[in-house]
Amino acid sequence: MKFVSSREIRVNPRPVFDAAGQGDEVVITSRGKPVALLVGVDDDDLEETVRLFRRAKAQAAVSRMRRTAAHEGLANMDQSEIEAEIEAARGERDAQ
Repeated sequence: MKFVSSREIRVNPRPVFDAAGQGDEVVITSRGKPVALLVGVDDDDLEETVRLFRRAKAQAAVSRMRRTAAHEGLANMDQSEIEAEIEAARGERDAQ
């Protein structure tokens, strides 16, 4: 995995695209913090790559929610408690 600043891409993008095209993952940073991930694709696997990437993002989000629930002591809620929380959140949203 290679880390590259957004400024570096503006100044000299070719090495970054070459690295991605050769199979390296490139993390793009701004002010030292990661903001994007560049991965190489080709015409034959573009749709599959996008589909897998979206699935991975969804799985990561579910994992974060589970960790948060466990940390906050919410991992053992029963169905009625979950539904009550959902209704409360919807009520707050609708009140805005």
